[in-house]
Amino acid sequence: MYFETAGIHVSPWIPPLVAFVISFFTSMGGVSGAFLLLPFQMSVLGYTTPSVSATNQLFNVVAIPSGVYRYIREGRMVWPLTAVVVAGTLPGVLLGAIVRVKYLPDPTNFRLFAAAVLLYIGVRMLRDLTRNKTTSTAESAELRFHESVKKRHDPTPDNQRGSATRVVSFNASHIEYEFHGGRYRVSTAWIFVLCMLVGIVGGIYGIGGGAIVAPLFVAFFHLPIYTIAGAALMGTFVTSVVGVAFYQAISGWWPSMSIVPDWKLGVLFGIGGAAGMYLGARCQKFVPSKLIKWMLAGIIVVTAGSYVWAFVATVVG
Repeated sequence: MYFETAGIHVSPWIPPLVAFVISFFTSMGGVSGAFLLLPFQMSVLGYTTPSVSATNQLFNVVAIPSGVYRYIREGRMVWPLTAVVVAGTLPGVLLGAIVRVKYLPDPTNFRLFAAAVLLYIGVRMLRDLTRNKTTSTAESAELRFHESVKKRHDPTPDNQRGSATRVVSFNASHIEYEFHGGRYRVSTAWIFVLCMLVGIVGGIYGIGGGAIVAPLFVAFFHLPIYTIAGAALMGTFVTSVVGVAFYQAISGWWPSMSIVPDWKLGVLFGIGGAAGMYLGARCQKFVPSKLIKWMLAGIIVVTAGSYVWAFVATVVG
């Protein structure tokens, strides 16, 4: 099948299959998988124009709702955290889209930029995972939650078992919630500022920001992975909707450049991603949190390394 906007030929079964496999694993960590689809599209399919970022965000729009639905059903959506993530990343994504088109249209520079961002986050997560320290409150809650899941066999949803999150307070100063015996308090202002910066990066990278927010919440704020995945995915979904519309709107300003998403390719990726995310969100509670963190950190570092290698190969070649 030929995809006109992307300018590539690819069998129609490949995009949904690749998206399904990627999203199944990454959705457990609150990541849609778009940040891995980007190197696949650029390096394997040869899709390197700025519209690849818009196509990535279209994938998020189609794929994410199934995973979000699953987290809501299980009561593990922290709505105040979700609201601040959306409010912060939304304006950042719009700025990032302009930066991507105006200053980083060259895929070589884009790869290096993406590598630097991902490598920093990945190394930070690996350092925290390998450091010898006492078990944190979040890690204790994650362990209790995982052990409770292994011991029970009834099909009752988590939000009816007492395993759901419970918001204690939410205001301009802080967000505080409880989960499985642990209480977590974070600054609303700091979350907002961080998410806005992440939104700019996410808008440039074409991932909506959630793929960076999730590991940062784990690495810097030490929030349980089981409670932040839904918020990160919801933030990515909302900002991706706006991102796709924004790329479409600004395409008239750069008529000689491919900016709008490839709708056929994005929908095919999204169909596979929707199935993968639903199953990933469904299976998350059966997977130890530390394994999810190792998987997330490893994927990020390997992806960053592949971008560095591609940049060096281009410069040397």
